[in-house]
Amino acid sequence: MDCLFCRIISGEIPSNKVYEDDDILAFRDIAPEAPCHVLVIPKTHIESVDAITSENSAIVSKIFEKIPSIAKAGGAGNGYRVITNCGEDGCQSVHHLHFHILGGTKLPEHVV
Repeated sequence: MDCLFCRIISGEIPSNKVYEDDDILAFRDIAPEAPCHVLVIPKTHIESVDAITSENSAIVSKIFEKIPSIAKAGGAGNGYRVITNCGEDGCQSVHHLHFHILGGTKLPEHVV
């Protein structure tokens, strides 16, 4: 298995967990860009936003239902940003669907 996030899910690579259930894992980013920088991933391998289908979209919906409590647990109680990258031009570096939660401080209005 060469997917970094699948290896984190399996426990082969340790992570600083913020939240976990049967379907979702949330952990702190190893190179944070804000005081709260948490990654939220489905435990089922979905390569990217482009790979979301009617068969796997329920897990994405569950992730978004859990994001507010994950953000708060991660230290972003006063607001946050949710970002996902898709494909080469979108700078997706790990090809496993993941959502960045950034917060814990006033974020810049414009990111690009």
